[in-house]
Amino acid sequence: MSVFNRDSDDDVARGARALVVRADVPGPALRDPAARLEEAEGLALAIGIDVVWRESFRVRQIKPATLFGSGQVEQIAAQAEAQGAELVIVDNALSPVQQSNLEKAFGAKVIDRTGLILEIFGERAATNEGRLQVELAHLDYQAGRLVRSWTHLERQRGGFGFLGGPGETQIEADRRMIRDRMAKIRRELDQVTRTRGLHRARRQRAPWPVIALVGYTNAGKSSLFNRMTGADVMAQDMLFATLDPTMRQISLPGLDKAILSDTVGFVSDLPTQLIAAFRATLEEVVHADLIIHVRDISHADTEAQRSDVMQVLHELGLQVGEGAATAMNDDGEGFAPAYIEAWNKIDLLHGEGRDEIDHAAQRRDDVVLLSAVTGEGVDALRRAISARMTEGSRVYVLALPSSDGASLAWLHEHGEVLKTEEGEEGTELAVSVRLSDAAHARFMARE
Repeated sequence: MSVFNRDSDDDVARGARALVVRADVPGPALRDPAARLEEAEGLALAIGIDVVWRESFRVRQIKPATLFGSGQVEQIAAQAEAQGAELVIVDNALSPVQQSNLEKAFGAKVIDRTGLILEIFGERAATNEGRLQVELAHLDYQAGRLVRSWTHLERQRGGFGFLGGPGETQIEADRRMIRDRMAKIRRELDQVTRTRGLHRARRQRAPWPVIALVGYTNAGKSSLFNRMTGADVMAQDMLFATLDPTMRQISLPGLDKAILSDTVGFVSDLPTQLIAAFRATLEEVVHADLIIHVRDISHADTEAQRSDVMQVLHELGLQVGEGAATAMNDDGEGFAPAYIEAWNKIDLLHGEGRDEIDHAAQRRDDVVLLSAVTGEGVDALRRAISARMTEGSRVYVLALPSSDGASLAWLHEHGEVLKTEEGEEGTELAVSVRLSDAAHARFMARE
């Protein structure tokens, strides 16, 4: 059985013949087993792996040494030999011992779900920040799996060698190298976080609300982003097509400008290392004025996918309910960004399936049905965003210097100016204006 060559692992990995297997363990089954296995194959295809066989195995009791039962291990090994597979992808989390034992049994490289997701992220990260985040997550994951060469630490792009061959161990030297590298990356990411915080503070002083798209990977966030902004962000029918966040200016009814942010997609069993590493990026979600949760409503596991997204938001400090979310700001105080669910891909639903979704959406006031591909419902989403952004408006009486034309123009642009009165001295204006709480906070924060 051949193994991957470190010097050409990118080329070999992209054409590698692989099996995808999964152990369905006892417990609450939120997901359809077939859909879960199809997703695992999609993850493999996302980095060009050639999946030649896939199978899900019912496991009554997890085996500490191999995860699968002995008969199942033999069956997978036989398929690996028959199919000429160089790689076996296990759509579960494997311990280092289980991974090592399965590699010996299969005579092929073995990676688990976490390793595969990290490999995808490593290949897709386009910015320096993204590459640092993925590398940190990778090192954290591999810290307990010191069985491969660490020469890839100096690589500047691409994956991180999960699909490469075994190398020298030198355990103590490797551990020291990993610790030092992780410390350096954390320092660099701390600087990124501070810089992002400064940018965010500047945006909050500006008059524009921030709207964040979140959702399960391949739910159609980037397609919706492109539809609403006219941008050309990579949008493909492929898992994790978008990694690095993108922000664009948009216009909405009743709002002159807003900032729309496209974020990395979530996935079930998203590695905790990635959530931690991408926290700086995902903080854009926590500090948004409005969260739009884009869902592939046509997917068999749409409810399970919603649950996964909610879990990640919870880990970021966001509590989401119908119509609103609660987050913690930098001072530890709670605030409530608005929340909308965009039920996407309705163009794929027909007959009774479409009728059921229509009725379900009508029972909630925080749901918009749409198709980012055809454009159906996108105008309705724009109106819903505008309504969420302007609800809760109240009348404020603000004192402005008579010479401050810029502030008066800002109030006319972002609120409803009801009355303007000149003070006795003629140097000050009393302006009665209807503003949303968010707009008022932005006005007061302006320099």
